[in-house]
Amino acid sequence: MQSSIRELLQTAYQKTPQRLALIEREKSYTYEELFTQVNKLANYFNQLDLEAGARVGIYSNKSSEQVIAILALLSTPYIIVPITRFLKPEQVEYIIKDAGITCIISDKTKIRNIEEIEYKGQIITFEPLRDEFVSLKEIYKCFNSKFEKNIDSSNSAIITYSFGSDGSQKGIIMSHQNLVDGARVVSDYLNLTADDTISGLLSFNLDYGLNQIFCTLNVGATLALHKFILPSDFFSHLIRDRVSVLALMPVHISKMFDEESHRLPISSQLDHVRVITSSGGNITSQMVKKVDNYFKPAKFYSMHGLTEALRSTYLDPSQIHIRPTSIGKAIPEVEVYIINEKGEACKAGEVGELIHRGCCIYQGYWNAPKSTKERFKNISILEKVMTIENPNEMVIATGDFVYRDEERYIYFVDRADDMIKTAGYRVSPKEIEEVVYHNFSQITLCAVFGIPNPNIEEEIVLVYSAKNKIPLNEMLFELKKHLATYMIPTIIEYKEKLPLQASHHEVVDKHLLRGGMI
Repeated sequence: MQSSIRELLQTAYQKTPQRLALIEREKSYTYEELFTQVNKLANYFNQLDLEAGARVGIYSNKSSEQVIAILALLSTPYIIVPITRFLKPEQVEYIIKDAGITCIISDKTKIRNIEEIEYKGQIITFEPLRDEFVSLKEIYKCFNSKFEKNIDSSNSAIITYSFGSDGSQKGIIMSHQNLVDGARVVSDYLNLTADDTISGLLSFNLDYGLNQIFCTLNVGATLALHKFILPSDFFSHLIRDRVSVLALMPVHISKMFDEESHRLPISSQLDHVRVITSSGGNITSQMVKKVDNYFKPAKFYSMHGLTEALRSTYLDPSQIHIRPTSIGKAIPEVEVYIINEKGEACKAGEVGELIHRGCCIYQGYWNAPKSTKERFKNISILEKVMTIENPNEMVIATGDFVYRDEERYIYFVDRADDMIKTAGYRVSPKEIEEVVYHNFSQITLCAVFGIPNPNIEEEIVLVYSAKNKIPLNEMLFELKKHLATYMIPTIIEYKEKLPLQASHHEVVDKHLLRGGMI
């Protein structure tokens, strides 16, 4: 059994060197061409004077060069730190310092942000930009295409950052084995084959998007890259690239139909799409109906993932119309339990915490032992619901509160923390509140929370109090300087006074505010 993404790539190359591996509009790579470019870049990385386990950042827009850089780094002893392209310089700087990034790979659109924070490490660019930067074009000319390296499957491979409930950005550590296991399990239950063309629509900064690359290699399929801008471009991508497997977030389902019907292709033009997956948010019945009406032959898989593991559950396509709001049952090689505060198994309909056991559990949080301890638990927490054979085994206490129905299908209820989930992103209210307090001295109190929006799951609301109301344009202008686009509140309200919690006179009662807006 293969234990690294490097092995998956090498096997795909050896089996079908002339099969298309990667498409980016007019650009394409066979497995032989991809393997050659990856090896040249891996040889360059290998000669850098970096210690094993050194963190290398990738901060760029999606491109074939980004995919090659990811695969090259996964062929070395270094650890990738993907940085979301939407982040502002100060957020990028935090990740660089927290992860200890000693080298960054970037493109012409993001290099200005790197220079703004006066980054002192090594910079590699996709295209030639400055004499002092090494570019991939130069590396491809100068380095050998033969490369051999054994990868320890237990070693750390990637650290992805998301926002924690305390307002900080937290990195989660994935091993090489985690990546391979995720590719194997997902390929298995989706029945992926070498004949598939998998859409690379998702961002490669988090595991759901990265998994599309790894599943492609696992079965020797083709990955077709696309950036969602307009529905017309999206559908052109599906038709032009003959996409058969389409991974989405709920926000994409809303966006793709945000167009006059006569501008969309006819349904029969999309009959080659056979599998659609959705994760990163809740699916509504209306979304399911739209997808079903338009992608008639496709099987729709609704999935539930975690920060601490790639995936916990999926809903079989046969059940999507029967129970569209269910998150399904455990994926292969995983067991899920629902326990109450006493550690006992919850009965049907009883809400409890979801516990994930088995495959795809990540290594923990980077530089955050307290957060790791809160989520990664000894299996003894399940001693009342199962017989424990390995007392050293670890499980994940997800912080997700769910319940099962009589047929053992699981339904998501709420999160334990105060996070907002919008357009597939986890957003920390505290981080937005801190930006508000830091940049608007006239604001005495503020509260940020989410309210339901079926198109993006939750809409971000900012309510504040001040001596006088601040012009909306002025607030938005300042917030956009400090927050990623997806973190900007879409509703901003002014109140002379904000309600406070009875037990904490300095804490705003968000529950009361939210209740008045729903």
